[in-house]
Amino acid sequence: MAPRLQLEKAAWRWAETVRPEEVSQEHIETAYRIWLEPCIRGVCRRNCKGNPNCLVGIGEHIWLGEIDENSFHNIDDPNCERRKKNSFVGLTNLGATCYVNTFLQVWFLNLELRQALYLCPSTCSDRATEDGAHEEKDYEPQTICEHLQYLFALLQNSNRRYIDPSGFVKALGLDTGQQQDAQEFSKLFMSLLEDTLSKQKNPDVRNIVQQQFSGEYAYVTVCNQCGRESKLLSKFYELELNIQGHKQLTDCISEFLKEEKLEGDNRYFCENCQSKQNATRKIRLLSLPCTLNLQLMRFVFDRQTGHKKKLNTYIGFSEILDMEPYVEHKGGSYVYELSAVLIHRGVSAYSGHYIAHVKDPQSGEWYKFNDEDIEKMEGKKLQLGIEEDLAEPSKSQTRKPKCGKGTHCSRNAYMLVYRLQNQEKPSTVVQVPAFLQELVDRDNSKFEEWCVEMAEMRKQSVDKGKAKHEEVKELYQRLPAGAEPYEFVSLEWLQKWLDESTPTKPIDNHACLCSHDKLHPDKISIMKRISEYAADVFYSRYGGGPRLTVKALCKECVVERCRMLRLKNQLNEDYKTVNNLLKVTVKGDDGFWVGKSSLRSWRQLALEQLDEQDGEADQSNGRMNGNTFSKDDSKEERKEEEEELNFNEDILCPHGELCISENERRLVSKEAWSKLQQYFPKAPEFPSHRECCSQCKILEREGEENEALHKMIANEQKTSLPNLFQDKNRPCLSNWPESNGGAKRQKISHQNYIAFQKQVIRRSMRHRKVRGEKALLVSANQTLKELKIQIMHAFSVAPFDQNLSIDGKILSDDCATLGTLGVIPESVILLKADEPIADYAAMDDVMQVCMPEEGFKGTGLLGH
Repeated sequence: MAPRLQLEKAAWRWAETVRPEEVSQEHIETAYRIWLEPCIRGVCRRNCKGNPNCLVGIGEHIWLGEIDENSFHNIDDPNCERRKKNSFVGLTNLGATCYVNTFLQVWFLNLELRQALYLCPSTCSDRATEDGAHEEKDYEPQTICEHLQYLFALLQNSNRRYIDPSGFVKALGLDTGQQQDAQEFSKLFMSLLEDTLSKQKNPDVRNIVQQQFSGEYAYVTVCNQCGRESKLLSKFYELELNIQGHKQLTDCISEFLKEEKLEGDNRYFCENCQSKQNATRKIRLLSLPCTLNLQLMRFVFDRQTGHKKKLNTYIGFSEILDMEPYVEHKGGSYVYELSAVLIHRGVSAYSGHYIAHVKDPQSGEWYKFNDEDIEKMEGKKLQLGIEEDLAEPSKSQTRKPKCGKGTHCSRNAYMLVYRLQNQEKPSTVVQVPAFLQELVDRDNSKFEEWCVEMAEMRKQSVDKGKAKHEEVKELYQRLPAGAEPYEFVSLEWLQKWLDESTPTKPIDNHACLCSHDKLHPDKISIMKRISEYAADVFYSRYGGGPRLTVKALCKECVVERCRMLRLKNQLNEDYKTVNNLLKVTVKGDDGFWVGKSSLRSWRQLALEQLDEQDGEADQSNGRMNGNTFSKDDSKEERKEEEEELNFNEDILCPHGELCISENERRLVSKEAWSKLQQYFPKAPEFPSHRECCSQCKILEREGEENEALHKMIANEQKTSLPNLFQDKNRPCLSNWPESNGGAKRQKISHQNYIAFQKQVIRRSMRHRKVRGEKALLVSANQTLKELKIQIMHAFSVAPFDQNLSIDGKILSDDCATLGTLGVIPESVILLKADEPIADYAAMDDVMQVCMPEEGFKGTGLLGH
């Protein structure tokens, strides 16, 4: 027997020998288990819920002993959000914008670009000049240049450890949840910035992109026949280098400039020869920029899958790059120094993480920029080893080659930035313009206010925690009641009092009351007996009630429970007696009819009656075991109770008389019936000489006659009906009503058949789903644009790539509602996508979908 059941039995053992009128105060306290010994801390490992005196394991362990004050709050130290001295500021990753963050840090550390952007006029500076002061409201940049200005100013002088670039990202219209091609972003943004700055009057601003990043090369084609040379000049902002099959950066550059033969179908049309001739073509570098961007083409198109893949091959590169061997005009200064390495961590072209290693142009120290986190490299050296180790996809990967001094190897670097070595370094720090510095100061003030507020909240939490700690240490020692006056408090409230994570609420003991507004005996297992002193402190500090003192022990409930226990014991004895009496065969007319079902369950029915009597008082008070009943629950229970048969009602006919079926009843002796009547005094009584119901006998005869008639009608219908179904093209009526034994029969007519036929035809005309089709739940008031967003989530096709039509009619008005466009339930809309939806690769019967990259279509990068 379980410990709680043993405890329950021990608490009420006295009721077997004590009559209800003899119940004393000692019996009441025994029922409420006050006699149990309190548990000893250290011996009892967990709380004994059946023992109201057990105060061990209720949550006190976290308070007893020394406590770290940091456990009193869940607020991080605001100074952790403060920028470290002589460090840079990070950028928040808004979801999948790490590729944007890396380029922003690289551009920020290009001091010439930063200085030029600071010189660019802004609407904020214009207002400051006109009004003399800024209005105290949040600054909202209006152009891309203003966004970049403000970001650079914050990156330079913010007190925060990291800043939020959401304004810049939103201005470009980028999807923060979709990772994009970082190289494409770089090219498109530089093009946008150049176009934007071209309208500036200041030449230092207008030409900064060309001065820093623009070089020139020529496509040179030489005719093999006549030797004529043609040139096509072109500007470049980065060199895109193929890395497939190469191990060194210099090999990649050589291949980029390698001579190409134009032969066969690829022959060149020579204007001098006026015919197609064999020729050679190559690229000649004419001029190089101050900042040389080398794009390593790690992400290539895979013809087999139709999607991009990443080349995870190692490429070696040096910190010093001499470009003189590769340029056409010798004699200039073409020695470059490595200034940034952009890394893509991950083996897939469609996932992973972007970080940047960038060299501070003023101190010469290397930093790793990883969104919010900035890490300074030791010894002014570039360290890529950790990044390469983290990206290991499998043990079968090629080992990393050994690198000499001043050289590095990477299989994750996708862009290398080199700076011209003899370029003069700025002697002074780039100064933030006054109007931007004022905005930064305003943001710093908000940050400092937030730090003070967080620190105060931390202090308040710590003070409150210390006070609670002292309270618990004092009160927990005084909780046990012992022989002094006591009260009862719920275990749940005590646990919440000891729970540091939730504020303590007033004490509420209402759920533990009986119908007499005293402590219910059944609730003692979830209550704890505490000293009157502790109870006085609790109620004075937290309030609540009602207070459950020794007077709250309910004598009425204990007396009633005592009576019920004695009745149940008597029931067990009577059950044995009735079983013995049922073994005796009843002779003559000295007996009574009892339902066989009632005889099988009479003990259970009697026990339920006793339990109902025991619970009636609680139900009348609106509670049962502490739970309130809803109106709906009460209705359902009453309905179920009404449908259940009482004792011996299983042999009643519909007319309230004895049923005619003798298989459902049994004859018992007068003594047995007398015992049963003690428990079921209102049960229907049928002496053995009672006749069966006369009305039921008449109905039984009529039923036999009707059965014969139904069979005859059914046979006639079977001979005439099949003619309706001779046509094989008619739909199959699988739900046609049939006559099956005792099943309910239906009258069949020609009108019923016509209605049934229409129903089946209507069902058969419904649209059948085909492969690749999906059902969407929409409304008539929904716009076409909202539908396209639903389709985007279902098929991963961007709204601007969707071409929708219904019954051949193109749906193009995004503002129109579906109702006006004629979209009704069961409509089938045809979707044609500008790009392939997915590439399905079967693997172990599992379809894996590789979603295409949407690119920057529809963003601000292409808006110009």
